[in-house]
Amino acid sequence: MGVFDYLAPVSVDAPLLVGQRLRVPFGRSTRMGWLVGSKAVSELPAHRLRRVLSVLDTEPLLPPDLLGMLVWAARYYQHPLGEVLTAALPRALREGRDTASGETLWALNAEGMSADPEVLRRAPAQLRIYKVLRERPAPAAAADLEAVTSTWRRAVAALGARGWLTISHATVALPVADIAPDVPPVLTADQARAVEQINAAQGFQCFLLDGVTGSGKTEVYLRGIAKVLAAGRQSLVLIPEIGLTPQLLERFQRRFQVPVALLHSGLSDGERLRAFTAASDGTAAIVIGTRSAIFAPLARPGLIVADEEHDPSYKQQEGWRYSARDLAVWRARELGVPLVLGSATPSLESIENARSGRYTRLVLPSRTGVAGQPRVSLIDLRQHVAREGLTQPLLAAIRRHLDAGGQVLIYLNRRGYAPVLMCPGCGEVVECRRCDARMVLHQQRGLLICHHCGSERPVPAQCPECAAELKAVGQGTERLERALAAAFPDQQIERIDRDTTRRRGEIERRLRRVRDEEARILMGTQMLTKGHDFPRVTLVGIVDADQGLFGSDFRSAERLAQSFVQVAGRAGRAQHPGEVCLQTMFPEHPLLRVLINEGYAQFATLALEERRQAGWPPFACLALLRVEASQRPQVFGFLQEAAALAREQAPAGLNVLGPASAPMERRAGRYRGQLLLQAGSRRELQQLLPAWREAVAGIETQRRVRWSLDIDPVDLF
Repeated sequence: MGVFDYLAPVSVDAPLLVGQRLRVPFGRSTRMGWLVGSKAVSELPAHRLRRVLSVLDTEPLLPPDLLGMLVWAARYYQHPLGEVLTAALPRALREGRDTASGETLWALNAEGMSADPEVLRRAPAQLRIYKVLRERPAPAAAADLEAVTSTWRRAVAALGARGWLTISHATVALPVADIAPDVPPVLTADQARAVEQINAAQGFQCFLLDGVTGSGKTEVYLRGIAKVLAAGRQSLVLIPEIGLTPQLLERFQRRFQVPVALLHSGLSDGERLRAFTAASDGTAAIVIGTRSAIFAPLARPGLIVADEEHDPSYKQQEGWRYSARDLAVWRARELGVPLVLGSATPSLESIENARSGRYTRLVLPSRTGVAGQPRVSLIDLRQHVAREGLTQPLLAAIRRHLDAGGQVLIYLNRRGYAPVLMCPGCGEVVECRRCDARMVLHQQRGLLICHHCGSERPVPAQCPECAAELKAVGQGTERLERALAAAFPDQQIERIDRDTTRRRGEIERRLRRVRDEEARILMGTQMLTKGHDFPRVTLVGIVDADQGLFGSDFRSAERLAQSFVQVAGRAGRAQHPGEVCLQTMFPEHPLLRVLINEGYAQFATLALEERRQAGWPPFACLALLRVEASQRPQVFGFLQEAAALAREQAPAGLNVLGPASAPMERRAGRYRGQLLLQAGSRRELQQLLPAWREAVAGIETQRRVRWSLDIDPVDLF
């Protein structure tokens, strides 16, 4: 979707404004588009110009700052402007609905009420929806129908096609939580200095809030937001994961009796539209959301916060591959408001920006309360046997902390029962038929699942090669949960990973049970490292610290360091001292030693120097061309042509690396390869990209492959 010229409507009540939605003829159909500019003369001949059919908005749906950011982002990320604009809007607005139309509601009409449900006996989803609508005294919203069946959209569409439904829209006001307000704590000296600098900012200033876990970064955000609210302005708070939303929302509601809008992928279309509109008209004083919340229009912007700024979840990995954190910097600058990037483990890019003076670094070096930093001990797996993933020293530590009344967090970033199903007789390993990857055993579901393409198959009764009994090798969270239950039969265990939190609201329910101390043992994957506060957890056990020690990506060490520091930081908060037990085969590894003895800041200093010498970000800028096809020669034929074009057009100093196979060359039945462009500056890279991308799009074989361009990639695969 690109930019097209149209003639203005024959008659309009008011001048057309950039950012308004328009209904236009497109081919043999009509489409909705956005007005992005006007000019007196078109390059197209007059007979080819068609006229706008109607103007859908009286005021621009996209305010100037947001539209400007999206136009810039389309150029920077080399993505079609139409797709960029589409990604920024809720589905209802993409379909041409009015912003005031509110949440969609469905009910049976007279024909539907009198219909014979027997005609639906071969359509069970439609029948379930029909029965719910027939029994309800009031129309049903999307959330009501989603609770009935995951295929509710298709079922509702089919019932509508039968002529049995009426559709209405209800405008629902944002509620203000009826919660007794909390009393703000006394700030530490470091917190007070940080708040003072943020609140003194005049216009745009980017702050890097570098605070250890438990140092009170959220309290600093709250004080900054309080000042903004007092001035009658709005705050936008970005978080990396949906799972953080309930905890953060409750904390904000306890502090501020104001309307708060949520924006994340777990919302229904109506909920997302309502939040978008509340941000746009100023009803929402605070907007909290994940990556896509950066597109929320703000009527009276005053502050933007990006919590856990280092998290790779801020980078979109499909379609338009934007970074919400980087767009937050651009948008705050355009709006002229302060931006706070917070993290206990800042990205190396942000640390370098602070060192060079582009960001102002605010440091919170100490925890609030008296807990202090947790004590870390290494458990050498060469000396201690791990049965079902647990050594005797770790089991003893768990028992000691439980007896003392504390809670325990056990971390393993590998879901499933076991990562390998292997034959001990012939060495056969069950692999995915569509990927260069092993199938993961999920014992509870009785399935082997590929974690890359999602393929599933039943667990074979015996080895297909020699008929011997297959053996599960290695640890996953499902198997570890069983081992913990066997070792501590009197304790309730809460497992939090993608398998246990698929249902809407499940992660909130599980975290609530932990906070209410119904469960004393909490275990799971990286989901647990993302900003959750567990004040009664006094022990963190890291079952396999060696994951990531020898990764091939230049960011592997940074990711491992961040995960280690983040999960270790869950141990000991407020008045409770903490302990971390770390199981490893490599207790002398330099990375582990630096993190334990000298901390993340020293690791970052050493890692930045390595990046500088090797020419990796933040001392270089990257663009990654990813290509996939059903045949390997198609991938590399296309990549060879793209590489030749890049080398012809590249300015001196820009490196073209590859083509190369992706680390997992075959995924979901398709072969994958890539080409990496490495430049010394953004300007140098952007000088090449537009013309080169256009040339790549013109390669004759491009129809046989699927390709995408990723600017500032966070993963090289």
